[in-house]
Amino acid sequence: MSKQASSTTAFAPASIGNVSLGFDLLGAALKPVDGTQLGDTVTVSDASEDSLSVTGRFADKLPPEPEKNIVLQCLHFFREKMQAQGKTVPKLALALSKNLPIGSGLGSSASSIVAAFAALNSHFDSPFDQDTLLLMMGECEGRISGSIHYDNVAPSYLGGMTFMTGVESPVSLSLPLMKNWYWTVCYSGLSVSTSAAREILPKEVALKDALVFGKQLGVFVHALHQQDASLAAQMMHDVIAEPHRQKLLPGFAEARDAAKESGALAFGISGSGPTVFAVTDNEQNANEIAQWLRTHYVKNETGFSHVCRIPEHGIEIHQS
Repeated sequence: MSKQASSTTAFAPASIGNVSLGFDLLGAALKPVDGTQLGDTVTVSDASEDSLSVTGRFADKLPPEPEKNIVLQCLHFFREKMQAQGKTVPKLALALSKNLPIGSGLGSSASSIVAAFAALNSHFDSPFDQDTLLLMMGECEGRISGSIHYDNVAPSYLGGMTFMTGVESPVSLSLPLMKNWYWTVCYSGLSVSTSAAREILPKEVALKDALVFGKQLGVFVHALHQQDASLAAQMMHDVIAEPHRQKLLPGFAEARDAAKESGALAFGISGSGPTVFAVTDNEQNANEIAQWLRTHYVKNETGFSHVCRIPEHGIEIHQS
């Protein structure tokens, strides 16, 4: 097995899980319009022994012990899968630039996982195909959240808006995008555990809610293919998680009302929260909502708000 580079770097963007109406089934990648890199970066380099270094704005929020870091766990998992194919992975130095807040609802753990697996796979001449990698990413993500799901790892890896199939191949389908939609996201600065946010949900869903969920998801996908923005926006209401999770998000109702008054077509919780998102069809409204959220929804100095688009491509890889 040959390698073409001594160092490989992968950047994986932030993502919105659920997209309100698609609990565990829909995800969307995010790219700020101002050029901010909203996501995590992992660099893999040849070395004499395994190691992990961590930098970035939110590095101090991670466990100090390297073995507890999901990026090093990704290396161990990748090595196991390679050994199962009769291939050897030598010692490596991994470097994580942690730029997404933990427990933010922006796919923070998924971004690190996607960047790690993408960098490792590319570093060794891509031994695993797209679906195999996604299955590996989802399994590692499940170790953190308590259940295997792909609505963050898939869009972060592939870009665009993704629909999870529930089968091993293809793991995810890419959906058409509304080209004129802007996605304003705001992280409050607080933290919500994904596993805790799942625990707050009921174990069973009422039949009427299940019917609404199925109707909304089906109509939404149809509307995307028809490029019917008005119909798609009408479907973006969460009947599964938001009624229960909004109590974990101080100021959510006020933020939703303010966004709607400023022209938001839809408003919801990104993943498990506390990040919220607003969909608009023009940049001016998006910026107005972002400013209101910065002033009223952000709770401390770690919070932020960005006006984003959904990029058509996810992972970015560079070798040297």
